[in-house]
Amino acid sequence: MHPALFLIPVTLGDTGHRKVLPEYNLDVIRGIRHFVAENVRSARRFLKKADPSVALDGLTFCELNGHTPPEALAGYLEPLARGESVGVISEAGCPAIADPGADVVAIAQRKGFRVVPLVGPSSILMALMASGFNGQHFAFHGYLPVDATARAERIRMLESRIYSENETQIFIETPYRNNKLMADVVRICRPATKLCVASCITCDDEWIRTLAVKDWKGRLPELNRKPTLFLIYK
Repeated sequence: MHPALFLIPVTLGDTGHRKVLPEYNLDVIRGIRHFVAENVRSARRFLKKADPSVALDGLTFCELNGHTPPEALAGYLEPLARGESVGVISEAGCPAIADPGADVVAIAQRKGFRVVPLVGPSSILMALMASGFNGQHFAFHGYLPVDATARAERIRMLESRIYSENETQIFIETPYRNNKLMADVVRICRPATKLCVASCITCDDEWIRTLAVKDWKGRLPELNRKPTLFLIYK
């Protein structure tokens, strides 16, 4: 295996690896001894579940999250300079997509290291696929403001882009605030605007539904503590 920075997708929730990850990913994982992970504990759990024969004690892990000092990132790629591959593991889904892994990928690109994205589930793309919305022109905005006034303004701004730019708008919320966000979207958006709710993607309780905002009223689903994406379109 040629040395590279491998971007290793992780399952979305408690989903069987064989359902969403190709066997090739395991071949790559078995050849890597250095990992950059958003959370070391969950990364070790993922690797052991992917292949119980993996000897975790022989691996090195560097943590990359919101608390990692920027000056530490370049050192995470030192194995690449020695001709050894490095793997980047997210908490869920694809590394570097709505994920701090993008920071170390940027350094690898600047230094001219080979970067290899592996195939795996992206909740953003899977939600868009299932929504029936515009998949050629879309934007992902991550989390909306917590402040109620700012959040309402952001929702109105995103809705305006649907009509002015013909662009699907995608956003998420901390799972325990999902119900509040959905109620706000239904209250603020135009009755004819369409809202897709994509919850627990790839898991046993996966639920994806698209309705006009007026049709969601009085039938809001229970989304508390369920990883969910929200998409709006015309």
